[in-house]
Amino acid sequence: QVQLVESGGGLVQAGDSLRLSCAASGRSFSSYVMGWFRQAPGKEREFVAAINSWSGSSTRYTDSVKGRFTISRDNAKNTVYLQMNSLRPEDTAVYYCAAGPILTMTGSIFGSWGQGTQVTVSS
Repeated sequence: QVQLVESGGGLVQAGDSLRLSCAASGRSFSSYVMGWFRQAPGKEREFVAAINSWSGSSTRYTDSVKGRFTISRDNAKNTVYLQMNSLRPEDTAVYYCAAGPILTMTGSIFGSWGQGTQVTVSS
């Protein structure tokens, strides 16, 4: 198991940028696939982005964030990031970091979750 703590959320205006961080503690961070999910009020949790273990050379994004968001990882710092550019009001949600065994967009595959960080984008 790995423990995850997100940070970096906040209130921004449309068009602004934010970088979310997720710090992991525990063993073998490098061996985990890392993902970001989000949940808006009244909506189900949805996949945002994921990055493969070790090299981080392979990524996945949901269509609505392609070209605007970038996921990356720093194994030396046990941290995964989500750089969010050109933010839109519809990006408003609680963003969760997750760790899992395979590169997938399916949330149930991820076994460890953080507590979430709020991102609010005003128009």
